[in-house]
Amino acid sequence: MDEVVFKAALKSAKIPVLVLDQKWHRLFAISGKPEEVKAKEVELNELLQLQGKLNQEIKDLKSVKNKLMEGIVVNMEGAEGDASTDSHAKKLDDNKRLIEETNQRLTQDEDRLLELPKEIKDVNEELMMRTMAFCYEKLRINSNEITEITDWITNVRVELKKNIIKKQNREINNKEIYSYMHDIFGRDVINLFDVKYEEEQKVAEGATAATDKAVPAAAHKEAPKETPTENFNA
Repeated sequence: MDEVVFKAALKSAKIPVLVLDQKWHRLFAISGKPEEVKAKEVELNELLQLQGKLNQEIKDLKSVKNKLMEGIVVNMEGAEGDASTDSHAKKLDDNKRLIEETNQRLTQDEDRLLELPKEIKDVNEELMMRTMAFCYEKLRINSNEITEITDWITNVRVELKKNIIKKQNREINNKEIYSYMHDIFGRDVINLFDVKYEEEQKVAEGATAATDKAVPAAAHKEAPKETPTENFNA
């Protein structure tokens, strides 16, 4: 997509304030947030906090202004019915001065408050771009790993099938050999040899176990010997 078209389409999209969305935070649950995302998150949070602070401050200033206005009315009425007007006049002047200062603060806060939505939107969009860069890179890495694991599983399945066939062939071959031995030499002779070879097998297994215990652990880390190629149809 053309970059100009892409940016124009993006400008018209409605993007939520990301730091207020729990699902946005969940995007980084496994890997954690990269530093470039954290920096924009802090910046956006500061703007939102400032927005909340200004809204509260404007509310408080308007409340103070209303009280000052009420004070002016009271002092004006008091000045009309009191011979000593100096005190009321001073209070009137003080209230007028405070109202003027309050109005200046209100103007400053309201002007700043008008600027904030655009700043918040700009920073939020930058945070979105950094989030998308992170997410699509993560998707790419995960996809590559999925492909590698899928290939590994396929290879293991092939090897498993080969070994299952090999096992079945060996089992069939053992049955045939034992059956032919019985037919040729007879049951009594075979029974004698069964006992003899079972005893020899136990002795051999015991010797192997004793040797394994005596060999240092490091010896087991040698490269595995190559297994000669088997004829699976044997």
